[in-house]
Amino acid sequence: MTKQRRQDALFHGLRSEWVAAMLLRAKGYRILVRNYSVPGGEIDIIAQRGTVIAFVEVKARPTFLRAMASIDDTKRRRMSRAAAHWLAGKDWAQACVLRGDAICIMPWQWPQHVAGAVTLRLG
Repeated sequence: MTKQRRQDALFHGLRSEWVAAMLLRAKGYRILVRNYSVPGGEIDIIAQRGTVIAFVEVKARPTFLRAMASIDDTKRRRMSRAAAHWLAGKDWAQACVLRGDAICIMPWQWPQHVAGAVTLRLG
C-alpha cells in the first residue's frame, strides 16, 4: 500500500468515526472514550446513555452487509479484551448494561446503528 493510500484510508476511518460519534450524540449518548487501545484489543467508541454502556465498532464499507460481515470472531475477541480492560476498576459500571454495538457507514446512506450487534465475552 502506498503512503498516499494509507493516508487516505486513515482519513476515511477518522471521518467515519467522527460521523458515528455525532450519530451517537444525536441519539443521546455521551462519548466516554474514542479509539481505546490496549495490547491485543481496541474499541472505536465507548459511549453511555443512561444505564447502557456501548462498546462500538465503526465499519465503513460499500454496503451494510459487507460492513456487518467484516466484524468477525477476531474483531469480537479484540473488542472483548479491550472492553474487559476498560471496565477493570470501574465499579460504577458494574450496574450498567454492557453492550457491543456496530455503526455501519455506507456511501450516500444514513449511518446504521445496530445495538447489540457484537457479542462481547467479558467474563
